[in-house]
Amino acid sequence: MKTEQAQPSSVIKEPAALPRPEMSATAQPLGRSLFAGAGWLRLRVASDVVLLLMGIGSAVLGAPEAQESLRGGWLVWAFPPLVLLVMALTGLYRDTIQVKLAEGMTRILAATSLATVTLIAGAALLAPLSQPAPLLARAWVFGSLYLVLGRLLLARGRRRARISRLVAKPTLIVGAGQIGARVERRLSRQPELGLLPVGYLDSDPPPHEMVPDREAPVLGGLADLRRVVRDTGAEHVVLGFSTAPDHLLLPLVRESEGLGLEVSLVPRLFESVNVRVALDHLGGLPLFGLHTIDPKGWQFAIKYALDRVVAALLITVLAPILLACTLAVRLSSAGPVLYRQRRIGRDGREFEMLKFRSMRTDGEPAPGSSHAALGLAVDTGPGGVEGADRRTPVGILLRRTSLDELPQLLNVLRGEMSLIGPRPERPEFVDLFGERIERYQDRHRVKSGVTGWAQVNGLRGKTSLRDRIEWDNYYIENWSLRLDLKILLRTILVVFHRSE
Repeated sequence: MKTEQAQPSSVIKEPAALPRPEMSATAQPLGRSLFAGAGWLRLRVASDVVLLLMGIGSAVLGAPEAQESLRGGWLVWAFPPLVLLVMALTGLYRDTIQVKLAEGMTRILAATSLATVTLIAGAALLAPLSQPAPLLARAWVFGSLYLVLGRLLLARGRRRARISRLVAKPTLIVGAGQIGARVERRLSRQPELGLLPVGYLDSDPPPHEMVPDREAPVLGGLADLRRVVRDTGAEHVVLGFSTAPDHLLLPLVRESEGLGLEVSLVPRLFESVNVRVALDHLGGLPLFGLHTIDPKGWQFAIKYALDRVVAALLITVLAPILLACTLAVRLSSAGPVLYRQRRIGRDGREFEMLKFRSMRTDGEPAPGSSHAALGLAVDTGPGGVEGADRRTPVGILLRRTSLDELPQLLNVLRGEMSLIGPRPERPEFVDLFGERIERYQDRHRVKSGVTGWAQVNGLRGKTSLRDRIEWDNYYIENWSLRLDLKILLRTILVVFHRSE
């Protein structure tokens, strides 16, 4: 349904504007001077210089014999500027919304390695009688170590500054529809990205009834950019999907750049864009190559084979814990040790998922209870305690520490589940959610997991189903063994955090 064309200077008042974070008069300028803009660049460069000089100092002081013959040893002092140059050329000083620590560490090691090899080769040409390789090798080891640790500390400091809103760039979203609301929700729930949504620009916004998740106000149309930037102090613009034709958006981008705003874009067909996308050019026309992984291909076949091997090893290593849990459940109350529940896995196949029983068996609800009977909102997933609380003291402990999930290693060993993947759901919920939630059935392209990308991002139990499905499908489309390892490590951290 079309709404009336918004006037260029009109402002749609509802819903209410998001509250701006409160902060002291000195904290914000100090935070911005260190963790935003040119200050963040200067801080990283200064830190890298100091750390590289410390690396050289450690290399020289730790090898007195290297100082006896320093003909050509002067090359070690060329190490810091050469590393800084390589890091600059490879984009390590480029400001990004999201910091990928693993990728950053790899690029730092590549920069220091390239600088070291270049200097050793230069020494062979310029000072063939010198032997700077041992000293340069030590400088490489210490310099790389210090740089990695320094970048980790800086990234942690910036993350904390962003979460506390000391450095939050006011952000405008172009397009007040479903995609724009999703962008707003993501930015609001992930303050570590450093972007604070303050409002929308949309000349023909859909009514709030059609986009109930939209919380920030619509501040005007595309022609109001300059006024809205002046009123809100916006520093960043995200182009979502808008009803405006593309030939009107290009001038908006140019105007945003002229105002000094950073511009981000949500691409069309974004569901198919993953980390493997390749950018080519046909003259001045950009061309994205979409490279996907077949969930039934050889990569996932290797993943599932590794799953079984790792599950067998974990069962062997954790045998004492499994035995202790078995005895504790057996002694806690009458009933079976294992709780079996029908779940839907890969390609819609049913299987019995295993858990240590954490509840008394009396008063157990009948299978197939409806979504409405559980009193859940349409976008809320089931989980936690449903109905009367029948948990035993042992069951409470097992759930708090996630030890009740360990029997699912047997499901993995039998090939019914994977260690990592979307969490499986009960048949009655699968049918219901498949009708109501877009792309819900896409998560059944792979085996269900003991843990998953959605779970380590806080989407457990009674949380947003749409968010969970988005994270699950992101995992499938961007799968790699490195991502699996990352999820396993984060799962361990989440379990220890919950058990504190």
